[in-house]
Amino acid sequence: MKPLILIIEDEQAQAQILQYNLEAEGYRVKHAPNADEGLLLIEEYRPDLILLDWMLPDMSGIEVCRQIKINPKTKTIPVIMLTARGTEDDKVRGLNVGADDFVVKPHSIKELVARIKANLRKVGIDNDELSYAGIVMNTETYRVSRDGKTIKLGPTEFRLLKTLLKRPRKVWSRAQLLDHVWGTDIYVDERTVDVHIGRLRKALKIGNSKNVIRTIRSAGYALDEDN
Repeated sequence: MKPLILIIEDEQAQAQILQYNLEAEGYRVKHAPNADEGLLLIEEYRPDLILLDWMLPDMSGIEVCRQIKINPKTKTIPVIMLTARGTEDDKVRGLNVGADDFVVKPHSIKELVARIKANLRKVGIDNDELSYAGIVMNTETYRVSRDGKTIKLGPTEFRLLKTLLKRPRKVWSRAQLLDHVWGTDIYVDERTVDVHIGRLRKALKIGNSKNVIRTIRSAGYALDEDN
C-alpha cells in the first residue's frame, strides 16, 4: 500500500491542488476541511503523515497538533504544519506541541514533496519504489527491473514508465502523456508517444513475459496486466 497522507485544510482550492500533486507523486490522499473532521479521519484511517493548516475555522492547527501528539495511538504520525506565519515564535509554539516540520505558504510543490519524503523516511516509510506486474522502479537510483532482471531504459522511456506505474490501469490519453512526460512548455507531435511506447514495450519484453501496456483505441494507453 502506498503511504496515506491526510490534508487538513479549509481552503478547498488549495486542498485540491495539494491532493492532485500528491496523487501524481504516488501517494494516497484524504482531505478534511476542518479540525473536527480531520481528527475523525485520523482515528479511522491512521494516515502515515498529516499536512495540517495552521489556521482552521473550528480549531487552531496548534491545538489539533497537540491532540494528535498526546494520543498514544497517533503521536508517532509525522505532522507538517502549513502556515503563512514563518516567525520564530510561531515555530517554537509548533515545536512545543510536537510538530515535526513547517512549510511556509506560498510553497513550491517540489519543496513540500521533499519534506514529506524526509519525514516519512524518519518513521521508516519510503515511497521511492514503484511496482506493478513484476516491474519494479526505484525513482531515486533510477533502476528498473522486471521479474528480478535489470531493464535499461532511455530517459524518456523511464519517465513514461514512471507515469504509467504511478496509476496502473488508468487510461492515459496521448495528450496527457505528453504533458506529464515531455512537459507543457514544448510542442511534441502526439505520434511521438506511440514511438516511445513501442520502445518501452520492447525494453519490457523479457523472455516470454506478457505485454502489459494496453492500447485503447481512440483513447490512449494503460499499464494493465489483464489486457
